[in-house]
Amino acid sequence: MNAWERFAAVVTGRRSWVLLLAVLAAACAVIVGVGANDDAGQAPTSLPQNSEAAQVAAAVAEFPGGRDAPAILVITRTDGADLTESDRTAAAKTVQEVSGAGGDALMVAPDGKAALGRATVSSELSGEDLTTEIDRLRESAAQYAPPGLTVQITGGPAFGADIADSFAGADVTLLAVTALVVALLLIITYRSPVLWLVPLLVIGLADRTATGIGTALARITDLSFDGSTSGITSVLVFGAGTNYALLLVSRYRDELHGHSDHRDALREAVRRAGPAILASNVTVVLALCTLLLATLPNTRSLGLMAAAGLLVAVVFVLLALPPALALCGRKIFWPFVPRASADGTAAHGVWHRIATRVVARPAVVAGGAIALLLVFAAGLTGADIGLSQTEQFRVRAESVDGLDTLATHFPSGASDPTVVLTEHSAAAAVRPALETTPGVSGVMPAGSHNGVDRWMVTLAAAPESEGAYTTIEQLRTTLSGIPGAEAMVGGSDAKALDTRDAARHDQLLVIPLILVVVFAVLLVLLRALPAAVLLIGVTVLSALAALGLGSLVSAHLFGFPALDTTVPLFAFLFLVALGIDYTIFLVTRAREETPGHGTVDGMVRAVSATGAVITSAGIVLAAVFCVLGVLPLITLTQLGIIVGIGIVLDTFLVRTVVIPALFALVGPKVWWPGGLTGSAPAPPAELAEQRQ
Repeated sequence: MNAWERFAAVVTGRRSWVLLLAVLAAACAVIVGVGANDDAGQAPTSLPQNSEAAQVAAAVAEFPGGRDAPAILVITRTDGADLTESDRTAAAKTVQEVSGAGGDALMVAPDGKAALGRATVSSELSGEDLTTEIDRLRESAAQYAPPGLTVQITGGPAFGADIADSFAGADVTLLAVTALVVALLLIITYRSPVLWLVPLLVIGLADRTATGIGTALARITDLSFDGSTSGITSVLVFGAGTNYALLLVSRYRDELHGHSDHRDALREAVRRAGPAILASNVTVVLALCTLLLATLPNTRSLGLMAAAGLLVAVVFVLLALPPALALCGRKIFWPFVPRASADGTAAHGVWHRIATRVVARPAVVAGGAIALLLVFAAGLTGADIGLSQTEQFRVRAESVDGLDTLATHFPSGASDPTVVLTEHSAAAAVRPALETTPGVSGVMPAGSHNGVDRWMVTLAAAPESEGAYTTIEQLRTTLSGIPGAEAMVGGSDAKALDTRDAARHDQLLVIPLILVVVFAVLLVLLRALPAAVLLIGVTVLSALAALGLGSLVSAHLFGFPALDTTVPLFAFLFLVALGIDYTIFLVTRAREETPGHGTVDGMVRAVSATGAVITSAGIVLAAVFCVLGVLPLITLTQLGIIVGIGIVLDTFLVRTVVIPALFALVGPKVWWPGGLTGSAPAPPAELAEQRQ
């Protein structure tokens, strides 16, 4: 008896209910003991801590008043006309009332249609506390603003508050919608009013346990379990966990046709399906762990939290689901209860007919399918990457509207200047260097602290544009040539630039590592070099096709201006790691069938046996990823679109058409050097007729 046989005997035996109770007790201890995730309402933190912009932000905090951030008040007339002298007086009074006696003087726009004031907010506030403070300022502005004037509060603190407010309750909404989608699809898949409850309850408890473990990990590390990370983790736990459950239950149902005792059937199902489930889980977990080498904090957070969540999912599916099914017995499939019979299921049905037709003309089928994937992948050539701060959220908020008003009436960069820190001893050389840098429209000293000068530099280019990035890079280059200046350039544009550059670095580092991990798992699992090369190549092509098609859908159907900087990496990771799941399910079954039926017919039988469950799993996973659209981040909506498209391509095109056709083309050599051989029986009548 090997390890899997012993494991299957433990989780399906008559005392397996003890194991189920132990898992439930451990889950409850984690959920209750850890408590709620306080960071669930936070937006992602994407700026690397060692970046120049982050170092500037940390240094500025040491200046007098450096821990205060400006909330900007934008005052306009409701009719859009020029501000009159009385309007300006009233606006100045409103700013004083909102900001306090120490508020800045009113700044009138060059066109005379808007005015700007500032109120200070502690930069240490976040989440609900920040939202409360900004709400207080807005209530005060509404109270003191005279009729005819509109006051909008924007700027960094207001933007952060609106983000936190948009995430408020989003985790509950995401959980509810995800559970509803999974429940509906499980009911359709199983056609049973009872069976769907068991996997849904197991996976739902796994999700809550994963949330507790993620929260605990965030508390003992420097990583954040923010709204974006927790949302993606929940989707992965529900999606992957449901896939694992579907595979196990499907194999269980098949085995019930050959066993009169349901525990014997379940034991065989665990023994057969368990290795494929564990292999697919290990593939995704190892791929996620490569994110820990990234420089973006939110990318590292996702790697750790999602990997932990998927480990929890596989533990629940392999340790809790079999005992639960064993307790319920065969009748849980009511009204379509499988009965023991000698009839097999691998030589008939729609999936058998499709696979038979595919391997009958493998060159034509594979060539056409691959050409289609290449056409989809070509959509990447024109994709724009990089969203500005105001473009990252689908919700409209006062902070976004206020920034739009600022951009209309004030020069670009006037409301959010770039911050430059230099040594005081180099001030005489720094100022002319700043003023003569192309793209700089204004320079103003903003105090000195411990021998370090702070300069506020207004850029001529629009915020977070290529022009602004070029100016930031030119400033850094120019100032680096001043002896003793020790200059650092920060501010919002510098933060966006550093984040973009870090994202590009992460893509170049992590994507090859993901491919190495997946290829290594395939080699270990299949022990066949040609098969591993073929499968990794097809998976990468499918991922590129999904990225290309998804970027076109995002831009032309949903109207998003560009892909967010983190989307290509996250999407590629999930497309490769999750897409290989279905490949593992299919090819491990083909490897099981090949010794008795030959490479081609073994693949046909594998498609026949796994077609229904892989299709169901693909639909569930694609639908669950689309649920990410309920969260306010455009990043998550784009991720859901691209991964959903990729999973559909994997399910219906790659797994059904491309892989069987390529295996038929290569033949038995695909298993080299493992040397799988089979009886290679004569082709079925239907296949023989098509080959004539």
